[in-house]
Amino acid sequence: MSEITAITPQIKDKTRCNVFVDGRFCCGLTLEATLKNRLKVGMHVTETKLAEIQLESEKNTAFDKALTHLSATRKTEKQVREFLSGKGYLSAVIDYAIEKLRSYNFLNDGEYAEAYVEHAAKRKGEKLIRMELRGKGVTEEEIESALGELDEESQIDTATGILVKYMRGKACEKETLQKAYRYLMTKGFSYEVCKSALRAYGDLEEE
Repeated sequence: MSEITAITPQIKDKTRCNVFVDGRFCCGLTLEATLKNRLKVGMHVTETKLAEIQLESEKNTAFDKALTHLSATRKTEKQVREFLSGKGYLSAVIDYAIEKLRSYNFLNDGEYAEAYVEHAAKRKGEKLIRMELRGKGVTEEEIESALGELDEESQIDTATGILVKYMRGKACEKETLQKAYRYLMTKGFSYEVCKSALRAYGDLEEE
């Protein structure tokens, strides 16, 4: 058995409180659930019991919060999990909310990746897009599928457009072209795409 050592109101949501067990943060609960279960400082309780209380009292609240979070912009499963975890929800509650979101197709990392690639490919290279999707928790299989429609020709067109803006007002000198090449690389374009885009400005010797 563990001891509840503190119950403090959440700063951003006055209808919720944070529960600390044995001196460390355990979970967040609604004030209603806290009062209903007569939780108080000094009370001995298992973390399993707290998880059960949270699951029963807050699974729909967690779903509603996740839905509101998704209403602004589409998110990946990882992003929603991190959001709910930051609100103090325990794993069982988060799992419930995630599964419910999936059942309504509000969460679909494959579709998210496809939409992300379509938008990002207008200003970024494949390498950078791939890295960003990994950071958002999208699987390699879903990334590969989303990038399947992204051909080298379209990447060259994008890189060329970025290059034209970068070179505007600059002298077409070797040093400037080398900086332009590095700039395109930071945007995630491959060596071949960078070289193809730069070809209109003359041959660039390899460094």
